[in-house]
Amino acid sequence: MQQIKLWKSNIFFNSALDLIHRLKVTFICCCVLLSLVLPAPALIFFSTGDPSYNTNAPRGALTNSGWQYQGAWSVFTGTVISSNAFITAKHVGGAVGDPFTFQGVQYTTTAAFESPDSDLRIWRVAGQFPVFAPLYTRSVENGKNVVVFGRGTQRGAEVRINNRLKGWEWGPGDGVQRWGQNRVSGIFQGGAEIGEVLRMSFNAGARNEVTVSAGDSGGAVFIKDGKIWKLAGINYAVEGPYNTTNSGPGFNAAIFDSRGLYVTDGGAGWQLFSGKPITGNFYATRISAHVSWITNVLATPGP
Repeated sequence: MQQIKLWKSNIFFNSALDLIHRLKVTFICCCVLLSLVLPAPALIFFSTGDPSYNTNAPRGALTNSGWQYQGAWSVFTGTVISSNAFITAKHVGGAVGDPFTFQGVQYTTTAAFESPDSDLRIWRVAGQFPVFAPLYTRSVENGKNVVVFGRGTQRGAEVRINNRLKGWEWGPGDGVQRWGQNRVSGIFQGGAEIGEVLRMSFNAGARNEVTVSAGDSGGAVFIKDGKIWKLAGINYAVEGPYNTTNSGPGFNAAIFDSRGLYVTDGGAGWQLFSGKPITGNFYATRISAHVSWITNVLATPGP
């Protein structure tokens, strides 16, 4: 397992990853886009910008791959993990007494439990959920295919360098739940308050290939274990911002080929990507690294 160094600033996390020496990793929640005041709602696909794409439960080989466990936590997503609890990203916020909507029913939150060494938070609710997701407890996620859920932005304007398509800017938010596919391409140690994260890369080609954007925080990553899809990660962050020049504020985008683009150097400057193709990546907090904490929380008596 490689180490990913992430440290907090007001909005961003900086990271040193593989060939990416100094690339900001952006929280995928509404605070990232304060100036745009987006409602922070969907996943961005390589194959299509159709806002109605994959807005219903997956079918065929992906039936019961996690869609049925997703609920609405404000403008974000939570995943039900017991008869009276759901899990989401800590950084999306919320307060005891806030409603969580699951399968058309509102449940009032009665307690919150924060992971001491990751971005996870578990919320307990009044009432009983009809179903809940099993947890992926094995430590063999690397290379596994995943199904990803979220409520981020639509695909926006094309990003081109010398008329070559590199990806798409984040578009408008619409609050719609979507699903996509990807593959775990690495496991990293983020350090204090971040813990272990799964990395997924945004590659060209596959029809359901997906990355995340603002609003996808708290959404789930599922892996198939035998015949059962299990919760393996909670969406945490995405790399960015990017720029087409070495000055100015830059922009957030879903990038599948970073060559010719500038990325932040961790300070006020920009660094040019060149050489081999480098994909943009996103990260999800690794559930298998926190099974003991989750199990203890679920066993804790209380409201």
